[in-house]
Amino acid sequence: MEYTMLKDIVYIFGLSIVILIIFHRIRVPFIVGYLLTGLLVGPYGLALIGGVEEVEVLAEVGVVLLLFTIGVEFSFNKLLNIRRSVLIGGPLQVLFTVIAGFAIAFILGMPAGESIFIGFLLSLSSTVIVLKQLQERAEVDTPQGQSALGFLIFQDILIVPMMLFTPLLANDPGYMAASPYAIAVKGTAIIVLAIVMAKWIVPKILYYVVRTQSRELFILSIVTICFSVAWVSFSAGLSLALGAFLAGLIVSESGYSHQTLDTILPLRDVFTSFFFISIGMLLDINYFYAHTGLIILFVTGILVIKAISAGMASLLIGYPLRVAILIGLSLSQVGEFSFVLSKTGLMYGFLSGDFFQLFLCISVLTMVVTPFVIAVAPRLAGYILKLPLPQRFKLVKYPQINNKEVYSRNDHLVIIGYGFNGKNLAQAARMAGIPYAIIEMNPEIVKDAQTKNEPIYYGDAVHESILRSLNIEEARIVVVAISDPVTTRRITRTIREISPKVHIIVRTRYTRELNPLFELGANEVIPEEFETSVEIFTRVLTKYLIPRDEIEAFIADVRSQCYEMLRTPSTVSATYSDLEQHSHDINISTFRIHRGSPLSGKTLAQSELRKRYGVSVVAIKRDSKILPNPGANTLIRTDDVLFVIGTPEKIIKATDKFVSAGKKNGE
Repeated sequence: MEYTMLKDIVYIFGLSIVILIIFHRIRVPFIVGYLLTGLLVGPYGLALIGGVEEVEVLAEVGVVLLLFTIGVEFSFNKLLNIRRSVLIGGPLQVLFTVIAGFAIAFILGMPAGESIFIGFLLSLSSTVIVLKQLQERAEVDTPQGQSALGFLIFQDILIVPMMLFTPLLANDPGYMAASPYAIAVKGTAIIVLAIVMAKWIVPKILYYVVRTQSRELFILSIVTICFSVAWVSFSAGLSLALGAFLAGLIVSESGYSHQTLDTILPLRDVFTSFFFISIGMLLDINYFYAHTGLIILFVTGILVIKAISAGMASLLIGYPLRVAILIGLSLSQVGEFSFVLSKTGLMYGFLSGDFFQLFLCISVLTMVVTPFVIAVAPRLAGYILKLPLPQRFKLVKYPQINNKEVYSRNDHLVIIGYGFNGKNLAQAARMAGIPYAIIEMNPEIVKDAQTKNEPIYYGDAVHESILRSLNIEEARIVVVAISDPVTTRRITRTIREISPKVHIIVRTRYTRELNPLFELGANEVIPEEFETSVEIFTRVLTKYLIPRDEIEAFIADVRSQCYEMLRTPSTVSATYSDLEQHSHDINISTFRIHRGSPLSGKTLAQSELRKRYGVSVVAIKRDSKILPNPGANTLIRTDDVLFVIGTPEKIIKATDKFVSAGKKNGE
């Protein structure tokens, strides 16, 4: 009997490994794999688990660690970078979804409190699944990726207030019997305690822990902080989730947040898996078979409602219709924190019996279809934009600068995207006196650049009308410097259709985009992956003392062949073999002349460094000045730094002889 829990864990992890491997190959989110594992081992499946209560305890630990990591990752700087999406778009999206969920539930005859709770459940999307899909599609840094991230951050933060508000919706006698003042005092006391710990206690404790350089002690300290604050919060009549979140905030202010995340994430992933598996154990597959039509109807309705809610919020914060559609579809699923909140709903009777089974089936299905929904989103957005909608609605007007001079210019530069590369290019064009115009569809970036008198215009460059408004037919060069590969291809094709003569330069992050972009009409494609490689091997060749003109010729050859050498290393031209044996056995090293060194007070000729050790002094640093190519009669002084060239073995021999001798004599 005492080994029942161990057997259960073996069953859970063993089956999880098999399912997750299969799901990885068919690109289904791993959360669904955990839910399926729970279904199979649970009472509605193969009934392999005996200690259901013990699994639920481990699941509670997973929830605590999940909320703790959210607190650790919480950063006001991160919020400020995407503040419009977090502080305006996120609340609007949640509000629209809660209202829609409340309205539907209330119409179906549910009480007001329960209807609001249903709205809470529907308003949360899956941070894990959405971010993973955006990363795989290289869309995290795109406008839709950044905006979706802002919405998700707000949702993750909102889970704590929702869990605290749920007992009020349920009119819980125990919760309602407590004095509001007592609850406020307890909450204030916990927050004050968190501030005191974050400012004065935890940083000092972790400082001394880190000084021990013991990873085990650091892990133990972090886990203790997490669970102790959660326990204090729970003991005060508040939730474990709130305590865990506050514990994360405390650690995030200590300066050790990155090390904490690196330490706690493996623990979190293990225990969080128990949480999703425990949810899966509650899923009744017989209910799914009996109500398949109803479930599919609700899944479709929720996907549409959530997509419209997030899309409307995106439109209201200034994004064009195409981007709003992409954001809406990416956030259309029910998220993992809805499961966390559903546990609270179970406690207060909001989700019981068949209704809880309906919620589980709907949530799992929305997660399963998310990768496919995100994959078809660009194509669906394209179809919607072809509908006879008002042009103003498609483009979403945004305040423009008054400078209209660029529209009538010829031979100008058009920069699409005002990120890091776009800003640098604009600065270089301004310094060189080249007329240029910028297209950007992030309204915050446009507004900020307008204050600096940049010729920047708000718009989505996939639209032909936006490109023509900047007289792109008469531009000399168009540079596409955005992070969305799908949009980059569409923009490149549109530009080439408008103007056969304009020179198109495209920046891309991935090598797989090279051939498609060339086929669509790009004249030059600059892949970041290859350019990073070029920069690295430039520095490597420089360290091997290969002449600069040969390095530059080599790089020019690589670029002129569209990086063919890097794409197919087996076809390296014989031209490159000239670089292979260029002074690989020669190093340049430095050593300081200490007081008492045998070299101090001698000329270079008297030192006989070349004659006796086979090394040559090519420069001397003296009093922050460099003396290049010193002559034989140059006097060596104490504290001089000699730049010596020679083979590594000979440099080591000379250094050991003169430097070590000087240190001994000086000491």
